[in-house]
Amino acid sequence: MYTYAQPGTIAMVDFDGGVFHRSTPITREHVQDVLRRVSGTDVTVTTLRLAATWTDRARQVTVYRKGRVLLAGDAAHTHSPLGGQGLNLGLGDAMNLGWKLAATIRGDAPADLLDSYSHERRPVGAQILDWSRAQVAIMRPEPGGRALQAIIRDLIATRDGATYFAERVRGASLRYDLGGSHPLVGRSVPEFELSDGATIGERLRSGKGILLDFDARASLRALAGRWSDRIVHVAEDARDRLGLSAVLVRPDGFVAWASDGALDIDELAHAAARWFGEPGRGKTTQGM
Repeated sequence: MYTYAQPGTIAMVDFDGGVFHRSTPITREHVQDVLRRVSGTDVTVTTLRLAATWTDRARQVTVYRKGRVLLAGDAAHTHSPLGGQGLNLGLGDAMNLGWKLAATIRGDAPADLLDSYSHERRPVGAQILDWSRAQVAIMRPEPGGRALQAIIRDLIATRDGATYFAERVRGASLRYDLGGSHPLVGRSVPEFELSDGATIGERLRSGKGILLDFDARASLRALAGRWSDRIVHVAEDARDRLGLSAVLVRPDGFVAWASDGALDIDELAHAAARWFGEPGRGKTTQGM
């Protein structure tokens, strides 16, 4: 048993296999019985104002899209609330799907853009479900669970172990398989601080993709101009460019293409067409 910060609220963990979850009404007597069993005391519950249950069941749909039906958030995956991973997972689904739906509605999306939603997000959901299952496993009040707890504590006490768990919890290790050769492709774009004082997060508020051009090349400006209604050319240096020369960023903040030195314009054009459709298909709008 453990208490939340909110006064008067307690949370209990009882490994009953989920038999009570949403099967019968939650009564004061039931809560009292569980509380006594978990705490090992003869405590009495006099008043029950609000009660809810959760379970460690982990479920996921086989595909996130079938025709015109797309699933996201709890409709696509459900698991225990441990660690608060479900909220971040649902928001990630929305960020990934939102700009792809918008492009499809505008009519400038590549033919398979919506299919990429399921291909990208389902593996992430599966990882979080496994993470949730592992959290439940180490909580079980049995020798196996206690042994796992001891091993995890030893791992977290190391630098590499602490880094691994921090990256998993924060989602910093997330990488979509977008097929690019550069190690940054498929990862969330670093929060570059540009020479004009703006950040990438601020530049992404337009809902368009961004072609970061740290060396202000005319060839990149011309290429971005072919997708001027969908890609903004940002010719600014950054305080720390991490050795990069140019980066193409999707509207959801993930890197679609990156280069450290000499540019492969054909490869960049292919990446732009892959995520933003063929040039000239949309209506030209004013850039940022």
